[in-house]
Amino acid sequence: MFVRILLVLMVLAAVIGALAYVKYSQIQSESAMFSQPMPAPTVTAVTVEARAWEPTLEAVGTLQAIQGVEVNNEVAGQVTAIEFESGAMVKKGDILVRLADEVDRADLEGLQAAERLAQIKVDRNRSLLKDRAVAQGDFDELSAQLDQARAQVKAKQATIEKKTIRAPFDGQLGIRRIDLGQFLAEGSSIVPLQTLDPVYVDFALPERHLGLLQVGQQVQVRVSAHPDRIFDGVIQVISPGIDQGTRNVRVRAGLSNPDLALRPGMFARVATLLPRENAVLTIPREAIAFNTYGDAVFVIREEDGKALVERRQVRTGAVRGDEIAVLEGLAEGDRVVLSGQVKLNNAQEVRIVDAVGETPGAGTSEAEPTPDAESESKPQSESVPEDTAT
Repeated sequence: MFVRILLVLMVLAAVIGALAYVKYSQIQSESAMFSQPMPAPTVTAVTVEARAWEPTLEAVGTLQAIQGVEVNNEVAGQVTAIEFESGAMVKKGDILVRLADEVDRADLEGLQAAERLAQIKVDRNRSLLKDRAVAQGDFDELSAQLDQARAQVKAKQATIEKKTIRAPFDGQLGIRRIDLGQFLAEGSSIVPLQTLDPVYVDFALPERHLGLLQVGQQVQVRVSAHPDRIFDGVIQVISPGIDQGTRNVRVRAGLSNPDLALRPGMFARVATLLPRENAVLTIPREAIAFNTYGDAVFVIREEDGKALVERRQVRTGAVRGDEIAVLEGLAEGDRVVLSGQVKLNNAQEVRIVDAVGETPGAGTSEAEPTPDAESESKPQSESVPEDTAT
């Protein structure tokens, strides 16, 4: 009996030892795996370049028609004819609407008859006045009656003319707001009319840029409806005063619009072009880490055959498209991380790849990014600083 118990205990000890050995081997294997260094993160890089730079002043604005009115009637009347189609292009003087004028024309005939009678009386008394057969006062009274009759005829003719509503200028009509047979009170809205070529863009800039602005200066406009197009214009008016509430100066630029792609009321992004500068250091905006406490980049440096990154504060300037000017913190020829900054720490080793695939080695000159990688951009954030005075 004792021997059996001993054998059972020995078997149990052997099983427990085997399990312990297996578990120990697993722990050792996992420890060895976690003790290995983490692989270097992969990033793309770009070289800081000095190039000719045309800085801009960025702003947002609204497109305005060079002329725009709500066509209405000066006198009341019933609509007898509508001579236009909604959305049609019209010329100055084209007839748009006719109002009923039969009663006015009948009144005009009576006034014209009274005018002829007054003219006859004046002519007759003028010959009598030469023979002193009529007093000068009576003749003057008849002359005044003739002038009054003529004035009444002209007033009625003007009323009849106003019952034919015409286009006040060249432009495009909107959607009509009246119907045939409708009675229109004075000042009723008939149809909007706007001149669409050219158009204005109104925008505002901070007062510190006032010295950089002048009439005739070039601007470039982008609108959401045509994201791939740039519309060129020139500044036509700079407001003589500064808005006391915003400390901004109002600016108006004119734009040619032959294809009517621009419409009044559109939201516009306006870039005012400043004089060209040479040897400005630029990098893609994607390489900048924008923060409230300062902008920074990760500069790549070689050390013992490894590519290490160094976080460096920079001062940025104007933005032009996908490029941003760097005023301080970098030198021409420096290589900075283009993408992958989020996973980096200071003095961390990195592996540089191009925009398509991994390059041979790490931190070598062969690891320069392709032009596609350099041109890669991301949407502009509202936190991007705008030092447009550069």
